[in-house]
Amino acid sequence: MRKITILKTILFFFSLNVFGKEKPNILMILVDDMGYSDLGCYGSEIETPNLDNLAANGLRYTQFYNTGRCWPTRSSLLSGYYAQQINRDAMPGIRGGGHGIRPTWAPLLPELLKSSDYRNYHSGKWHIDGKVLAGGFDRSWYVAEQNNFFSSRGNLINDKPFKPAKVEKGYYSTTATASHAIECLKDHQQNYDNQPFFHYLAFIAPHFPLHAKAEDIAKYKDRYLFGWDKIRQERFAKQKKIGLHKTSLSALEPKVGPPYAFPQAIENLGPSEINRPLPWASLSDTQKQFQATKMAIHAAMIDRIDQEVGRVIEQLKKMGAYKNTLILFASDNGASAEIMIRSGGHDTEAPMGSAKSYLCLGPGFSSASNTPFRRHKTWVHEGGISTPLIAHWPNGIKNKGELRHSPGHVIDIVPTILELAGIKKPKSWKGAPIPKAPGKSLVSSFLEDRAIPRESIWWMHAGNRAIRQGNLKLVAAKNDPWALYDLSKDRAESNDLSKKMPKLKSKLENLWNEKVIQFKELLKN
Repeated sequence: MRKITILKTILFFFSLNVFGKEKPNILMILVDDMGYSDLGCYGSEIETPNLDNLAANGLRYTQFYNTGRCWPTRSSLLSGYYAQQINRDAMPGIRGGGHGIRPTWAPLLPELLKSSDYRNYHSGKWHIDGKVLAGGFDRSWYVAEQNNFFSSRGNLINDKPFKPAKVEKGYYSTTATASHAIECLKDHQQNYDNQPFFHYLAFIAPHFPLHAKAEDIAKYKDRYLFGWDKIRQERFAKQKKIGLHKTSLSALEPKVGPPYAFPQAIENLGPSEINRPLPWASLSDTQKQFQATKMAIHAAMIDRIDQEVGRVIEQLKKMGAYKNTLILFASDNGASAEIMIRSGGHDTEAPMGSAKSYLCLGPGFSSASNTPFRRHKTWVHEGGISTPLIAHWPNGIKNKGELRHSPGHVIDIVPTILELAGIKKPKSWKGAPIPKAPGKSLVSSFLEDRAIPRESIWWMHAGNRAIRQGNLKLVAAKNDPWALYDLSKDRAESNDLSKKMPKLKSKLENLWNEKVIQFKELLKN
């Protein structure tokens, strides 16, 4: 068996040489606050034909993870380290999050790719320490305006203030972000066609505020009046038919609301807002209409992402780069249960989804978006940390439409891309030794559905904590006791085994604590 696997691996790399006369281009697409089941190819009713086509002609990973929150995921994705290892998320006794600065020894992926002659482009959200171009990118469209999808106010072009037209007629952030990506690709074809490229395309959508074009919202009008209970059941049935996983559907948790309380926001939004995933039948007709419209806007934002991804794909085809471009698609965390009102406030008289409205999805339909899992963004239960991962590459991935069940994490993206680019990470960076990174290359899984050997996958965010080793996962929400689950049959995290398996619980708890100690020691150096 081992000889067969080795032979297949040799043939795989031989195929890279035959079909890819150049090193592969990389298009990394990251979306914001999209749930595990929000794509058609992961169980959704939302129309995502372009992404579904990538999945049908590539691979879908069923157990891929992020960090549960925006900025830690982005730091991990582009550095290859857990955010806590590089001072980008908090640990006990160590301040992190947006306040932390990466150590000197932690370059971002584009800085490493330059050694192999890659051109690097960024379009969209940043939320990483430092300026974009200083992180190795050659061009950037930095969407700093995250509270209004219909305005480019405050955005940066190549790290300098962008000066929009006085009247931004027809502007929509998701479209503008894709247009910048297309502009970069056109320039690459004209001026750098002899070089490979890495493009980091980071859409803000479908993060709140729920803002979408009226024509996109209209496609989903009244689609969700059946409620989150029904949508969860429909998506779960489709997932089982697809073969995404073997688990039960998690139970709704009507006592679990947003991770942070903003009672003034709830009051300002009015009686139609619901901050708990209550049984749909218990809601009034006006509440049902309000909640269903919010979900329709969320769906419209994802639909628009897919439309814009289609435009980018069309450009890749026009420039002859499509076949030798590895396209990766993922979300930075699970769907969000947050309910708040930020910059500009919320006009209750404005059409829902328009620029003057400020709405969040909330825990009801967030639970549907995260089907079949528990909890939401910020938690490290499966609903908060599970993401789709689509990998599509005609020249390198030949097993079309297959599923990959081996667990993975965004820390795996850097070693995967470095392996494909033929880059060995240097031993030091800017005079500082580079410590071993925790991620594992996914390249071997492009060939077959095989386990990727690793000791564990570790999480911590906002006091929530977890560790996975093999199929066993130890997890606890902030201030809660540890619970132990067998994810091979219970990704719904419904059957706590901690009392039945106390030795395994202690073993994983000790391992989680050991990682905290290791990470703190690393930051001292």
